[in-house]
Amino acid sequence: MQTLQNPFKRALAEKRTQYGLWVSLLGPLTTEICAAAGFDWLLLDGEHTPNDPLNLLQQAQVIAAYPGTHAIARVPIGHGYAGQALIKQYLDVGIQTLLVPMVDTPEQARELVRCMRYPPDGIRGMAAARASGWGRNPAYAREANQQVCLLVQAETREAIRNLDAIAAVEGVDGVFIGPSDLSAAFGHVGDPWHPEMQDIIADAFRRIQAAGKAVGILTLDEALARRHVEMGATFIAVGTDSNLMVKATGALAGSFKAAARPATGNQND
Repeated sequence: MQTLQNPFKRALAEKRTQYGLWVSLLGPLTTEICAAAGFDWLLLDGEHTPNDPLNLLQQAQVIAAYPGTHAIARVPIGHGYAGQALIKQYLDVGIQTLLVPMVDTPEQARELVRCMRYPPDGIRGMAAARASGWGRNPAYAREANQQVCLLVQAETREAIRNLDAIAAVEGVDGVFIGPSDLSAAFGHVGDPWHPEMQDIIADAFRRIQAAGKAVGILTLDEALARRHVEMGATFIAVGTDSNLMVKATGALAGSFKAAARPATGNQND
């Protein structure tokens, strides 16, 4: 048994844009529908959903049947003992790439790097877990550090102030701009693409790229997503499963309900 290579991490290093989809509906069937669509990566969300490590494992197993799609998991928290424990569990079930929200300082980023790695480079605990083939791959503990991929989210004023230092941390593979939380932090709640935010995001892109790190972002607007790719986004989520369902079901119901409404005007004509 060999240690799995991380194709997403390799693509980031080669500066190949990776297109992804947010997966928030948790179910194995909806996950499979998204995996079969052909996205480069799917984000399994543990922050804004009631997802847990067991369900994440099942989703990752579904995605593994589609080799062109990479599973990324977002932990609900990355700091303190709780964050450390979750990172260890996510890695042990075999998810190689993690997205961590609300990373505000380089100290936090460095601690996350340590949590992702086995000693002597980090503090990840040893175990004969699924990631190592239940211990059948004796090389895993020596090779895993090179295959894990850490993406950190910058989504506060403090993170923007510290962005250069965060992006410079060795072991951080990419920085993801969280437009909704970031815009709220700057007083533009519900308006992530306010002109001020466009300037802040463009500047953040330049700073992350100057550090030699991959830039990520999520947008549901196709034209804006293409602009972000032109700006240098290396991993970009271009939709969410829940939003696609909301739009499609709303449009379908609306088309029939509208057709069923009685015509207005003089009924005696």
